[in-house]
Amino acid sequence: MSETNNKVQLKVRDNGSILVTGDVELVDAEGNPFETKPKFSLCRCGASKNKPFCDGSHKEIGFQDQIRAK
Repeated sequence: MSETNNKVQLKVRDNGSILVTGDVELVDAEGNPFETKPKFSLCRCGASKNKPFCDGSHKEIGFQDQIRAK
């Protein structure tokens, strides 16, 4: 398997979540692992009822943010 296949990617979605893909472990402040899938989304708007994961609440509250890398 090539190195690029193991690379973790965090994609900041326009007006939405952060999409996480790749072999990554997500842990809480005490180091306890969250159960995740190979691809999952993290809340960015703060309104999710399933934090740290996105539940689509950004659509209901009208969250808007379109970050671009410089």
